[in-house]
Amino acid sequence: MANSRCKDVPGPDEESFLYFAYGSNLLTERIHLRNPSAAFFCVARLQDFKLDFGNSQGKTSQTWHGGIATIFQSPGDEVWGVVWKMNKSNLNSLDEQEGVKSGTYVVIEVKVSTQEGREITCRSYLMTNYESAPPSPQYKKMEKEKSHCLLESGKSRLQAHDNVR
Repeated sequence: MANSRCKDVPGPDEESFLYFAYGSNLLTERIHLRNPSAAFFCVARLQDFKLDFGNSQGKTSQTWHGGIATIFQSPGDEVWGVVWKMNKSNLNSLDEQEGVKSGTYVVIEVKVSTQEGREITCRSYLMTNYESAPPSPQYKKMEKEKSHCLLESGKSRLQAHDNVR
């Protein structure tokens, strides 16, 4: 597995931004489909949030055929994810991929902590008007990938959701 510690990549500048991914965009191949500038920055933790899976407005996604990832505020919980450094030219494609225009997700700004304890501000997404649902088959498959989906301990980031309703 790749080193999950923060790289010696400079932080965002006027041409770039940091994006905290917690779902399918944990996978390098997935993020690069529409956002080729994405460069792995580090693994980070979002405090006082919880990962869940669901369908916007209760409608099952034609693409995912099951619940898709979202986060919600939950004091005392945490969500682990990947921080990508991306060129601002990919803002529109990322928003489009996340369904911002259709209202499926909204853009939020979050403060995450790196494994070294550094706090950084990132862009992320939160699903609107969703109903919880079991994770789609693609998330189950993604869990087995050798990308940035695993903690250094080898524990799956999605493991806690094996028993989602």
